Amino acid sequence: MRIKQVESYVVEQRLETPFYFSQFGFDERQICLVKVVAEDGTYGWGEGYGPANVIRAGVEFLAPLVQGEDPLQVEAIWSKMHLRAMDYARRGVLVAAISAIDIAIWDLRGKLLNQPVSVLLGGRRRESVKVYATGMYFTETDDLAGKLAAEACAYVEQGFQALKMKVGLDVDTDVRHVRAIRDAIGDEIELMVDANHAYSRSEALAFAKRIEPLGIRFFEEPVTPEDYEGYRELRGRTSIPIAGGECEYLLAGFRHLLSNNCVDIAQPDICAAGGLSECKRIAALAQAFQTNVVPHSWGTGIAFAAGLHLVSTLDIVPGRLRMPDALLEMDRSENALRDNLTAPIFSVSDGYVTVPNAPGLGVDVDPDMLARFSRAV
Repeated sequence: MRIKQVESYVVEQRLETPFYFSQFGFDERQICLVKVVAEDGTYGWGEGYGPANVIRAGVEFLAPLVQGEDPLQVEAIWSKMHLRAMDYARRGVLVAAISAIDIAIWDLRGKLLNQPVSVLLGGRRRESVKVYATGMYFTETDDLAGKLAAEACAYVEQGFQALKMKVGLDVDTDVRHVRAIRDAIGDEIELMVDANHAYSRSEALAFAKRIEPLGIRFFEEPVTPEDYEGYRELRGRTSIPIAGGECEYLLAGFRHLLSNNCVDIAQPDICAAGGLSECKRIAALAQAFQTNVVPHSWGTGIAFAAGLHLVSTLDIVPGRLRMPDALLEMDRSENALRDNLTAPIFSVSDGYVTVPNAPGLGVDVDPDMLARFSRAV
């Protein structure tokens, strides 16, 4: 069985309520999807994280390398793409294009072998994954702290036991928002903060010290991704675990992050850092550094399903009898591409989501919704 074709789609959604975070705002969402089709018509879906049109150009550049290959040889295909693109793709959107194709081939491979991707990745350690709700973005309102607190309470009512909020406006405002949410949800719900690399080292340290008494599970992307020394310094000066890696790419990038003692939690995005093939290797590297992996995820059900399968296979370090939960991000911001384009819709029960048992990723794209959301070329 050979790969017959590689198709790419840019899907987009105009947001009803624009929102923003520390770096820029959103009034629409765009995602590049990839469909890899075998000779017998069996297909797999993948997606890339980043500028959708640029990723699509990367997919079109890589597609001839993939066509005619055996989809069961997924990691060999990955190496072929990586070697061809290495001069231009040590990081960035061309790696996201590789990631999208790789995820689609894993989905296709699972369907051809009639096995879930998690089995093919090495086997599940858990049948359900604890998820945290990502939300609490900024909007224009007269009472942002109150709005954020109300949103957080709504996620708790939906069954989430862990939440992640945005910070990165300024230290005083951010501390006020964190306190408002902690007061609203109580001490039993886990709370994480994400600055999207908005702070200087001194700001990040000042902020961390002020929120340490509030029981923060981790502090994500406190400083710019290139400031490895800043990450290491902050990690040594706060009791809050430091997380990062959303902007890292490939095994080599994470080797640099981990060997410099930058993070307590590594956060590769499967749709950007190199796909399932490379993130499996990143997870093994992180384990060697006694660092747990909590993937970044911000896309459709394809990305989320890929995250479920990978996280279900992770060993938590250090091992012990009463093992802490493995975590996965579950974006809850407005996203019709997630809610209407792919099926099934993943539901949360007592803070957990069941890992799909169907062959491949266990998700599919609705062709009518694909036509509705697809951007004309």
